[in-house]
Amino acid sequence: MGVGIFAHAQPSTNLFSLRQIHSSSSYLRIRPHFSSGRRWLNPKFPPPRLDCFSLRCSLTNTDVCNPVATDEEVHEGTASADSNCPVPVVHLKSDALETEALNLLAGGTYVDTLLTALPVLSEEEQNAIAATPAHPAGLYALYASCLAGNLVEQLWNFAWPAAIALLHPSLLPVAVMGFFAKVAVIVGGPLVGKLMDHFPRVPAYNCLTIVQVAAQLLSVGMIIHAHAIHPTSVSSVLVQPWFSVLVLAGAIERLSGLALGVAVERDWVVLLAGTNRPIALARANAVLSRIDLVCEIAGASLFGIFLSKHEPVTCLKLAASLMIWALPVVVVLTWLTNQLSSGVLDRAKCPQTSCRSSSAGSAPDSQNIVGMSIEAIKHGWVEYMQQPVLPASLAYVLLYFNVVLAPGGLMTAFLTQHGLQPSIIGGFSGLCAFMGVAATYVSAEMVKRLGILKAGAAGLILQASLLTIAVAVYWSRSLSQQIPLQFFLSLIVLSRLGHMSYDVVGAQILQTGIPPSKANLIGATEVSVASLAESVMLGVAIIANDTSHFGFLAMLSLLSVVGAACLYCRWLTNPTDTQRSLFSFEPQIS
Repeated sequence: MGVGIFAHAQPSTNLFSLRQIHSSSSYLRIRPHFSSGRRWLNPKFPPPRLDCFSLRCSLTNTDVCNPVATDEEVHEGTASADSNCPVPVVHLKSDALETEALNLLAGGTYVDTLLTALPVLSEEEQNAIAATPAHPAGLYALYASCLAGNLVEQLWNFAWPAAIALLHPSLLPVAVMGFFAKVAVIVGGPLVGKLMDHFPRVPAYNCLTIVQVAAQLLSVGMIIHAHAIHPTSVSSVLVQPWFSVLVLAGAIERLSGLALGVAVERDWVVLLAGTNRPIALARANAVLSRIDLVCEIAGASLFGIFLSKHEPVTCLKLAASLMIWALPVVVVLTWLTNQLSSGVLDRAKCPQTSCRSSSAGSAPDSQNIVGMSIEAIKHGWVEYMQQPVLPASLAYVLLYFNVVLAPGGLMTAFLTQHGLQPSIIGGFSGLCAFMGVAATYVSAEMVKRLGILKAGAAGLILQASLLTIAVAVYWSRSLSQQIPLQFFLSLIVLSRLGHMSYDVVGAQILQTGIPPSKANLIGATEVSVASLAESVMLGVAIIANDTSHFGFLAMLSLLSVVGAACLYCRWLTNPTDTQRSLFSFEPQIS
């Protein structure tokens, strides 16, 4: 079989030399003399002349049609080619070919030399680039903004349950506020997310920051008013207008805080660290996690010390002053983050064509937003239940049923009504957060020694074991004494090491098992399911709101942690084919 090649172009655009391969080899090779490649590598060259150049080939059962080189050979080759090659033949001038051949020879030699001289990065150099953030100055400004904002937020998360617990010896007001805050997150989270997608990043972030601080200041005013009138019974607290305003303000504050956290952790840090720089992104995520935990330590400790030395109203006024002072700092640092990163936060969140089509198809009015949110929730639940690492995610959700044997509003209210000094309660919360910081280092060593799957099981088993002993200490009825109470709190503090270790390892398991195209959808649905779990336990606490029922609530929390450990271990010991393919590097399932 033969191969015929014919070029169609103007006489001045003969930039290709065609090499004929004998028919016995059945192989065709076309080699351009990199005039366009040289021009691509060096922008000083004029634009390429190959735009109008085209090639057509046909296979025949005769010998190969010889390429035309001279005027005399053209007339002889055309007659035979017309019968076998059903394409027109162009007449090429020999003098033009010779001139172009000389020019292209020099150009090809230049490109070959240049490509050979291009440096190839070593593995160490590639790792160094992957570990360098795309916008380091903007990333540091983001860290400072998160430090200022999270310090106030974590201080307030400790302040409001402690201040409300001093009004009346009952868990009911704190449980009611926590319940409605979780309901607001479940219902309003998708709505706020859709609204943020339709607005620029920096103005939307600053607007939510102002809304959050305004809700915090309104809550401070309501609690100060409550301490001024000092209601006599818990039923009178719930029916007061100020408590209704307090519940609404608390729900808005939590919803705004959630949206701000998602914006920073899922969007901003990726743009600033670089999507193609995994080491820098991992380090940035670790720094943000540690900033949040350090702020939790500082916020709980500072307010606990202030509350032990001053009146609650004085401490609340001090907290309000800190909120007002931090607001302009956060706004300025947010603006500075965008400026130092060359305006990367102004980048469109979607391609212009898709944004135009989506905005043309449906305007972001209230009805469309509600409809899209409901559809997103339904789709998220379907994808969440079909994920390949569902048992690991369900174990993570079960840990959120533990709202009693963990630092939070209910534990703060219980310890306050138990007669502990606020400084001790603040120290307890700070130590729990410190265990979270330690877990970021311990979990890495556990993964190195045990593997990712066994490290998750170790964290869950450690937490379940320590909380079992803590509940046994509580049911021994010896918490009225100082040493058993300290032992009880120490066990809860140590259990946070296992909890946060699984939190870190579980995130890596989900990153490994969930496809990147569904990571955000399944992750957001998981947050909603976890909030639903917390709201269920807070609803139980509303019913059993007396402090004498704390042991019953503690038992429910313990059962949720034990159930999470059993579910995860069962999944680990009975791997599926999908699990084996996803974690083939794990020795226990290979």
